[in-house]
Amino acid sequence: MPVSLQQKAGTSSSELPPDWEDDERMAFLFSAFKENREVDPSDWDGKMNFWTPLVVQTCRRHDSVCMSLQDLNESFRRKGSVPLGLSTVIQSMIRSGKVQKESDFAANVDSGWLSWGVGLLLVRPLKWTLSALLGSGRVPLEESFVVIELVKEKAAALMAAYRSSPLAVRSLLSFQELRSFSSHICPDETTLCLALLQLQREKHVTVSLHEGEKLVKFSQAGQSRVSPVSEMDLGIYQLQRSEKLLEERVEALGQEVKRCKEQAKALLKEGKKSQALRCLKGKKCVEGKADRLYTQLETVKGILDRIASSQTDRLVMQAYQAGVAALRISLKGITIERAENLVDQIQELCDTQDEVNQALAGGALNSTEGESEELEEELKSLLEEGAPDTSLTLPEIPRHPVSTKETSVLDDAFFLSLPSVPDTNITDEELERELGRLRLKAT
Repeated sequence: MPVSLQQKAGTSSSELPPDWEDDERMAFLFSAFKENREVDPSDWDGKMNFWTPLVVQTCRRHDSVCMSLQDLNESFRRKGSVPLGLSTVIQSMIRSGKVQKESDFAANVDSGWLSWGVGLLLVRPLKWTLSALLGSGRVPLEESFVVIELVKEKAAALMAAYRSSPLAVRSLLSFQELRSFSSHICPDETTLCLALLQLQREKHVTVSLHEGEKLVKFSQAGQSRVSPVSEMDLGIYQLQRSEKLLEERVEALGQEVKRCKEQAKALLKEGKKSQALRCLKGKKCVEGKADRLYTQLETVKGILDRIASSQTDRLVMQAYQAGVAALRISLKGITIERAENLVDQIQELCDTQDEVNQALAGGALNSTEGESEELEEELKSLLEEGAPDTSLTLPEIPRHPVSTKETSVLDDAFFLSLPSVPDTNITDEELERELGRLRLKAT
């Protein structure tokens, strides 16, 4: 039987909605529902909208995927009173698919679960059936109901934890291994079984009973559904179990060897040589057993390694086959002749494009002949501007009377400032007149 909400944790006032402290409001919510919704829709909907999410929130807070009417009455007890409409709330949640009887939830999955004897179907649907036949709409207090939303969350968390754990390399797990591994997700055995039932509904898990041992097989990453338990799965599981047992035996024998050695040392210190020798003989026998078991362990490990390699090889072969098929489809209709023909066509088109570009370039030059002449003129003017200035540079005019000595110097400066012209047409008379002007300006 699932652990009740009250057994897990009491519902404190801080976990309840603010309306819980309003006596008038809670008196209305604790009252029974009308006979049917049509009598007073607002009354019916107001209560249903309050209790339905509160039931789910309470189960989630207490980490439970199941609840019963008795559990809910105890969880929501207020000032000695219990809600009178919770039976109606549960019936409404059943009709909407939010909850389901635990017995129905288990019965809807493979009947192989019945052979597990895991504690499901503890509450027989007899009382429910009799009450339905007698026309009573009340829900039995002890009937256990599964909250579908919560059991789906547990199933998803269990699947994610398995795939991210070292156990993911195992094809089969024992129920006890899974129980120990998932204790932080599923707090009790029934919760684990319900989560596994949900995963089996989703085709992610299959269960079997082998030689009295409960085994669980998960779908592997990349698989949309789990494959049935095969003889190879069972063989690998047996080898893995043998490997684990041998490792435990070898470890135990190793501890025994250490114990014998320490005991022999202690006896030697006490002077009991004969007893120390017997301890050493016992140590030798234990070491021999350990060596034989270790050899067997290495053999089992080698077989498991070969199986893993063969599975990897099979996956590689499948990948190669898929790749060959894909290449065959992608290269369908492609030949070397067609490829060479395409290359020739591309080269021909490229040559045609080059000729078109050259023709267009020549036409553009002819159409802009007038512009080219203007550009030539502008270029010529720029060259003339960049030529060195060969104009006559005269010395600065003195601002004070010029002496004879200065005049001679000025004359020399004048002649030195003249450009060097190989063949000049300047006469002596012109030079004299220019010199006279300079002298007059200087005075």
